[in-house]
Amino acid sequence: MGQLTAEGPFPAPVSRDRQEAWIEAVLATDGVNLPRGALENVAPFIVDPEETLSEADANGVRRLKGSAVRRVRTDAGDMVVALVRMHGVGGVQWGHNERISSIWRSMADPTVGQSTERTLAPVRPWKGVVGDGSETYLAALESVVPNRHALMMNAEDAANALMRVDRVRPYDLEEDLVLNGQQDPGMYVPQQVRLEEEPEKDSDGNPRHPSAYWGWMAVRGNNRTQKRQSIFRLSSGEVLAGVPAEKLGRDGDDVICDPHIWLTEFSALLNKEYGEAADDLDPTSGSRARRAAAIAVVDAHLVIGTPTPQRLYRIVQMNNRRDHVHPPLEFDPINRSRALGRSVLGMYVAQGVMGEKTAEVLSGLAPIRELPDATPDMAVSELRDLRSMKLLQELFPADATRRHLLRRALSENPPSQLSKTEIHQRATTWSALTSESYPKPWNPRIGQIFGTKAREGIVLSGRRLPDLLATADTDDAAFEELVSYRAAHWLASFGIIEADRGSLDGQEVIGDAGERMRRSRRGVTNSLQALRYEKSRMMAVGVLKELVAAMDDGDRMPWQVSVSGKAMPGREMSAFWFDREFPKENGTRRRKTAAPSGPAPAPSAPATLPTPGRWPSSLHEPPVEAGQPADSEEPVGDAGRAGAEEPVGAQGPAEATEPDPDPAEEPTVDALVSRVEERIRRLHQTSAEAGDLLEKLREQARATSVGRPIGRQQADATVRLLNQTVSRLRKLPELMEDMTEPA
Repeated sequence: MGQLTAEGPFPAPVSRDRQEAWIEAVLATDGVNLPRGALENVAPFIVDPEETLSEADANGVRRLKGSAVRRVRTDAGDMVVALVRMHGVGGVQWGHNERISSIWRSMADPTVGQSTERTLAPVRPWKGVVGDGSETYLAALESVVPNRHALMMNAEDAANALMRVDRVRPYDLEEDLVLNGQQDPGMYVPQQVRLEEEPEKDSDGNPRHPSAYWGWMAVRGNNRTQKRQSIFRLSSGEVLAGVPAEKLGRDGDDVICDPHIWLTEFSALLNKEYGEAADDLDPTSGSRARRAAAIAVVDAHLVIGTPTPQRLYRIVQMNNRRDHVHPPLEFDPINRSRALGRSVLGMYVAQGVMGEKTAEVLSGLAPIRELPDATPDMAVSELRDLRSMKLLQELFPADATRRHLLRRALSENPPSQLSKTEIHQRATTWSALTSESYPKPWNPRIGQIFGTKAREGIVLSGRRLPDLLATADTDDAAFEELVSYRAAHWLASFGIIEADRGSLDGQEVIGDAGERMRRSRRGVTNSLQALRYEKSRMMAVGVLKELVAAMDDGDRMPWQVSVSGKAMPGREMSAFWFDREFPKENGTRRRKTAAPSGPAPAPSAPATLPTPGRWPSSLHEPPVEAGQPADSEEPVGDAGRAGAEEPVGAQGPAEATEPDPDPAEEPTVDALVSRVEERIRRLHQTSAEAGDLLEKLREQARATSVGRPIGRQQADATVRLLNQTVSRLRKLPELMEDMTEPA
């Protein structure tokens, strides 16, 4: 039996001899190759360790028994997992958990280190000396932080971020653990955190604390680990780096780092509280020990081996990523999209189509300068562009092997049947990963600028960014490549454009004089189409060049540019300025007028009047003569010119305006409310225009002595349709009232 005593439910660590026997048995198990120090750290938390061991073999060697070992296969590689019972306070929240990874600046941002607020130390495979004196990689991770304070702050930041994302859960996880205990095991991976600075010395010249700490990081069950420790009133930083004496009932300000010592005293203190307290689970008045009783011992899965230790980080993350494809509520769009992208890159590495170092950079885990294609002369903007374009081509690949692997990772339809929703998911993933190279993330829906042509994959010219910018004034292909694949992210990084939120009333912006102004609803594709407007070409190129200059100048705000494309220092570019200089009208096209359902008789009117099937669409549009073609589907601007080269996957002419919502995508309640409002506004405007057009038609008919310009058959069909519409409209006020909150 373990150290469960009659005094209470909280187990004390077993003796050091029993811990050592368990460690030896684990290390003797086939496939296990983790450092001994990692097992020495977790052994005090293991309850009834002998229950996990087999009988000794002929040589007297014990191992983990078959029921206590699981061999897990992922798309990134395999791992060996031990199934144990663990003290409920064990485990450490992991800052590299992908639900919260966006709270830190990524190593893939070339400006990291230049007054950066927070960065998370990169994780590397653990490398150490083995029995024969050689260095080798083992199944563990390691990271380096400046000092113990930084280590504690990282743990605190992770805990705060987890608490924020957990607020969207439809139930209280902490109270659920108090009442029902933990039902599902967490998974933990060993990681050693080393300190760069030498520890402080005491008066006798001895270090006040260790220079390295082992911890078991929660790969799966981060929220449960945080909530369990909250119930115990300890933090992950304390479990990792030592518990203050006062939390163990001692006097003084010492910190106890040995888990065998502090856990023994902590369990004794909890059992004492449990015996003295009433059975009250109230979060404000209830005893800590009584509230923690249901989680005194929990099931846990410990990662103890892998045949490819250099890929351990990717393996454990991949094992947890199936949740990201169909995510729980606490995943926000940025972290979910980044996790999806990393799962694709991990699969590429496992299948040998991408190198580990390239995958690390594209995943945001290593600096861009470590890419094989990076050169010392590249500025910040070009480094960001190099990474973003590589991500784009990996997420919209043209070769069959990558397309198959990507389909597996994202659970997609075959390439030829790729839906708009799936294309949007890839584009969002590209945008979210790209934003890691910038100071602040943007809404990843900024990247949703591709049509169905992206099914075929995206192939770029391969030209460097400075070359594209230098020739964009006269080179249509260079200009189109910049607008199609760069402009949206550059503008979003400075807050000049943003993803359409669906608000019909628009958003407020600050005008040039500091006044608050209402910004009209506008999508990303419309903004890009306005840049393509032929008359604004020089100014658009100037904007792109100035955005790059601002990035290379410490990510300052870009300056406004003149009509000739020259920067105007001292005048900051803004969303209001962009909308004024590249208006929404320049990014739209006229829609086709719906053709009548049946043939209409020729009117008894002159050819100067509109034909019955082709009335003017507005008062400002001249009548269309018989035989004139309907409105062109070509967008206004440069992108619609005949002969212009379009990169594969770029917006085609038919996709230049705001796309209608995808029918395969289930709209939210808010989206449906906005859509209803939009349709009614549109109906109101259209009905007024129809009345004006009829009055205009009457005036022109009188002026040309045409008494009745509308044929009987068409008039009957149109009036019948009008009456049906009015009948439907009468029902809408009552239907809306039924769903409207009381006054």
